[in-house]
Amino acid sequence: MALQDVCKWQAGDTQGPSPHLPQAGGWAVPRGCDPQAFLQIHGPKLAHGTTTLAFRFRHGVIAAADTRSSCGSYVACPASRKVIPVHQHLLGTTSGTSADCVMWYRILQRELRLRALREGQLPSVASAAKFLSAMMSRYRGLDLCVATALCGWDRSGPALFYVYSDGTRLQGDIFSVGSGSPYAYGVLDRGYHYDMTTQEAYALARRAVAHATHRDAYSGGSVDLFHVRESGWEYVSRNDACVLYTELQNLLEPESEPEEEVSQAHPEPSSPHRAGEDGELSAGPEEVTPGDFRMPTETEML
Repeated sequence: MALQDVCKWQAGDTQGPSPHLPQAGGWAVPRGCDPQAFLQIHGPKLAHGTTTLAFRFRHGVIAAADTRSSCGSYVACPASRKVIPVHQHLLGTTSGTSADCVMWYRILQRELRLRALREGQLPSVASAAKFLSAMMSRYRGLDLCVATALCGWDRSGPALFYVYSDGTRLQGDIFSVGSGSPYAYGVLDRGYHYDMTTQEAYALARRAVAHATHRDAYSGGSVDLFHVRESGWEYVSRNDACVLYTELQNLLEPESEPEEEVSQAHPEPSSPHRAGEDGELSAGPEEVTPGDFRMPTETEML
């Protein structure tokens, strides 16, 4: 205290905020830099992940997705809904930035409703996909991130389209979007065929998402399953992904047979026999021992 009195030093107010620290919720950036521009270039990049899939078959369109919303190792919501209904015969899977997906689906719902009021009928799935693609393509390069699979049923039957925020629009039978899509594609490519029954389609979708959530670090939670029929879409089930994967693994494990049954089913081979001309079994060629073998003489060779 004596040294402080001699130097006339006064301690700062430790209770108040320090002028050298950023405000709560802010970022410290170098002086002379625009904070927004600096963070866009050098700011932290959060890794987003999910697993969504959809495929078309004889009895409609199946849409399935996990329920965990995460940013890197941070789990934002363990039970989010990643399949959004548009109207009675159309729904879509969502992958990308959650806020962007929800906003653009609200815009799509509004515009399709207005067209239905003007024209007296709902637009086809192809028209809805083309309309969504055209709207989002105007914002290309502005960090808009929306990747969706539009699943619906119209006058032409079941239809499936993939739409991305840069304006990409593709029609197909199988689509999987998200960080877990490579694992989901591996299961879908092996088990998919157009003439599946409804229960086979349900089992394939659950199996694909469950295996993807097991391998992908950013997917998890539960497995939501939807089915778009001619009468409209139907919410089928929600299953815990971990429990579902365990059940699938137990079904794949073969039952071990007792050793005695295996030995009886595959007896050891006996000495070789061959059938003679009269049909009777005769002994095979005798075994040659090293002592019985001799080199032929020159006379025998000539």
